[in-house]
Amino acid sequence: MKKLWTLLLTLLVAFALVACAADTPTETPDDETPVETPDETPDETPDETPDADGTVGENDLYLITDVGTIDDKSFNQGSWEGLEMYADEVGVKANYIQPLDQSDADYTTAISQAVDAGAKIIVTPGFLFANVVLEAQDQYPDVKFVIVDSTPNNGAPEPENYVEKTGDNTVSILYKEEQSGFLAGYAAVKEGYTSLGFMGGMAVPAVVRFGYGFAAGADYAAQELDVDVTMKYTYLNSFNPDPQFQTQAGSWYNEGVEVIHAAAGGAGNSVMAAAETADKWMIGVDVDQKDESPRVLTSAMKNLRGSVYEAVKSAYEGEWLGGQVLNLGVTEEGTQISDDFSRFENFTQEDYDQVYQDLIDDKDGLASGIPTLETTDDPSTLEFERVTIEVVE
Repeated sequence: MKKLWTLLLTLLVAFALVACAADTPTETPDDETPVETPDETPDETPDETPDADGTVGENDLYLITDVGTIDDKSFNQGSWEGLEMYADEVGVKANYIQPLDQSDADYTTAISQAVDAGAKIIVTPGFLFANVVLEAQDQYPDVKFVIVDSTPNNGAPEPENYVEKTGDNTVSILYKEEQSGFLAGYAAVKEGYTSLGFMGGMAVPAVVRFGYGFAAGADYAAQELDVDVTMKYTYLNSFNPDPQFQTQAGSWYNEGVEVIHAAAGGAGNSVMAAAETADKWMIGVDVDQKDESPRVLTSAMKNLRGSVYEAVKSAYEGEWLGGQVLNLGVTEEGTQISDDFSRFENFTQEDYDQVYQDLIDDKDGLASGIPTLETTDDPSTLEFERVTIEVVE
C-alpha cells in the first residue's frame, strides 16, 4: 500500500508540473517579437535527471539575445547551441527571447518576461548585458545567470565609479580572444598572404583582443617566413550588416587586401559578401563560419557552445560555478580556429598543432607578449617587427 501511495503522489506531482508548464506564458505580446522555442521536444524524459531541484522544468532554461538572433552564426548562436545541447540532453526545451531593441530597458524587460515564465537559468550573451545583469542578479536571487563575454558591471567610465560584481547566482564567461586572433593571423600569413585587413564591430574588449591577436599572429608568422606584412585596421561601430560595410570591404580588396578578419557579428556578413564578389578571402569569428560562404578561409573561434553547456549543467549537476569569472583560452580548449583545413594549401595541421602548443607553453613569451588593452588602447600605436598597421577611420 505504501508503494501505491508513493506512485500516486508521484503521478499527481508530475501532472501538476505539466499543468503549470502549460499555463506559463512563452511569448511576448502579440504585436512584438515572439519568444521562440524549438519546434520539437523529445517524447521521453531522460533516464536520469539533475538532482538540484529534482528535475529540469520545461520553462527553466532561457537565453536573451544580444544584438542579432540565435541563428546569427556568431556569439548568439554559439551560446544558444550550448543551452540547447543541455536541454536536449535532459529532455526539455530551450527557450529564448529577442528583446525589442538594444537598450538596458528592453534587456531588463526581457529578463523579467523570462522570470515570469518560470526561468531558473538565464543565459545573456554579450557585453551589453553587463549593467542589466549587475542589477538582475540581486533582483532575482533565486535565478541563475550565465553572462557571456562580460562580467556584471555598471560600465562607469571613471575607475573610482566603476562597479563590478559577479554574484553567487551568476557565472561570467570570458575568452582569450587574442589567442584565437593570433592563430588566425598566423595561419593567414603562413598560407602566404601578406596584405591583410581587420574589421571589428565595435572597440569593445573582446573585439579589440581579436584584432590585437590577429596582428600579433601575423607578425609571428612573418618573422618565421622573413616577409613583411601590411594590415588595414578599422572599427565599424556596429555589429549589424550594412551595405556601406560591404562597399568598404570591397574597396579594401580592390586596393590589394587579400584576407579580412571580420570580428563584427552580423556585420561580418557584409564583409563576407564583399569577399565573394572580389573572389578574395575573409576570416570568420566566434563560431566556425566556413559553411556560410566558400570564401571563408577559416574562423577565429571560441568555445561558446561547450562553455555555456558546462555552465548550465553545473547549475543542476555537480558544483554550480556561480561567483566565478572564467577566462578561457588554449589551455582550457576555449579558443581555436576551425579544424577544417581544406581551404589552405600551405598551412598545415602540423603547423597549427605546433603553434597551438607554443601558445599553451607560452614559448618565449608568445602568449603573454600579445598586446592588450592594458598596454595600448590605440591600434595605431601597435608596433611589430614585420607587420605595419594602417588604421582607417
